[in-house]
Amino acid sequence: MKVGVLGATGYAGQELLRLLKRHKEVRDLYLASSSVAGEDYESVYPHWSGQKVGSLHDENVPDLDVLFCALPHGLTAARAGSFLARNMKVIDLGADFRLNSADVYEEWYKIKHPAKDLLASAAYGLPELNRTQIRGQSLIANPGCYPTATLLALVPFLRHKLLQTNYLIIDAKSGVSGAGRGVSLGMHYAEVNENFKAYGVGNHRHTPEIEQELSRAAGLPLTVNFTPHLVPMTRGMLVTIYAALQAGVREEDLRECWREQYGQEEFVHVLPAGTWPQTKFASGSNNAFLQLTVDQRTGNVIIVAAIDNLIKGAAGQAIQNMNLVMGCPECQGITGTALWP
Repeated sequence: MKVGVLGATGYAGQELLRLLKRHKEVRDLYLASSSVAGEDYESVYPHWSGQKVGSLHDENVPDLDVLFCALPHGLTAARAGSFLARNMKVIDLGADFRLNSADVYEEWYKIKHPAKDLLASAAYGLPELNRTQIRGQSLIANPGCYPTATLLALVPFLRHKLLQTNYLIIDAKSGVSGAGRGVSLGMHYAEVNENFKAYGVGNHRHTPEIEQELSRAAGLPLTVNFTPHLVPMTRGMLVTIYAALQAGVREEDLRECWREQYGQEEFVHVLPAGTWPQTKFASGSNNAFLQLTVDQRTGNVIIVAAIDNLIKGAAGQAIQNMNLVMGCPECQGITGTALWP
């Protein structure tokens, strides 16, 4: 396959390169960056020295089989139609095609949607939950990192009517790489180190994406309390969820639901009772880890999910989607355990 990456010098773009270089079906790689076109990739990321990555191109994309777009919101949608017209498969790591409604997108992202006519044709790319819808599609919306962890934990329970839908609290923490490679005051070392803070409280842009997919699973509109936090670590994501059970639902019913959904999955792991997910379990891998307990005092369930925000939350999942779209083995190029310690 001939594969391209737009935004190849961002953190997600660099992870795409790392994984695609070991993919057996990728023959040619076109790496593009509007900011440093013409420079050698090794000059941007010196740890690639000696590996003959080559020079970065501008974003005048040649004919390719698959194009990954790791770009700020609005930029992919403005060009996606032209890429699709040239028979490319487009996998968008941004937000442009995640939401079904252009009005909701414009409300949360504060720009006009450049390609409303393409929204209906985009598949939401969370393979463990939407595999059938992804296969053979040409436009894939790669989920956000917070939604990935949250949906893997909750969607099976909502599909089987095991949880009440009027009480869902999502308390999430991410490493600073989730903010991207751009410079901002809040990402300075002195601002982040030895600090822990909530952000986007009540208005984080992943909220409508989470609500959309949970509503689809439940079969009715629902809202959630979602609060993200920034943790002084480079990568990793831990999501803790509090939910009320439907009458008569037991902890074992929840575990059995997860086993049925994920028992044959390569990348989603339901941990033994008493073993709680840690971010280092997933660091550098495409794996997700799940655990839960029912609090006997409150009757509520507490659920914890951990992923690597740059792999299962971005680049690894994007390649998983490429494999499904192009008919490759789904785990091609993205297997492997986490780095430890």
